[in-house]
Amino acid sequence: QVQLVESGGGLVQAGGSLRLSCAASGRAFSSYAMGWFRQVPGKEREFVAGISWSGGTTDYSDSVKGRFTISRDNFRNMVDLQMNSLKPEDTAVYYCAARRTYSTRPFSTPAPKDMDYWGKGTLVTVSS
Repeated sequence: QVQLVESGGGLVQAGGSLRLSCAASGRAFSSYAMGWFRQVPGKEREFVAGISWSGGTTDYSDSVKGRFTISRDNFRNMVDLQMNSLKPEDTAVYYCAARRTYSTRPFSTPAPKDMDYWGKGTLVTVSS
């Protein structure tokens, strides 16, 4: 069992930056690939970024590539999402998620249904 708690959301102007954090509790955090997803009302939850269990592989959606960076610290049981050059279309609730896998490329075809645990989300609002 893994519990995930997101933090760091808020209101920011377009072009600004935010850093989201996800704190994980439970056992064997380093056994899990970690991902960030986001969702706006009326739309499906979509993949944003993912990182393998070791941190050796990262994947990003095309919409955030070059602007967002995912990282993890297996000693502190944390995964972060640095978001730069934010746009109004980045406005969403951002969710941290965990998937138990040792795959070296766990987010090659990312899907919410593949994730085992979810946090409750943190709201990011980007004003124009």
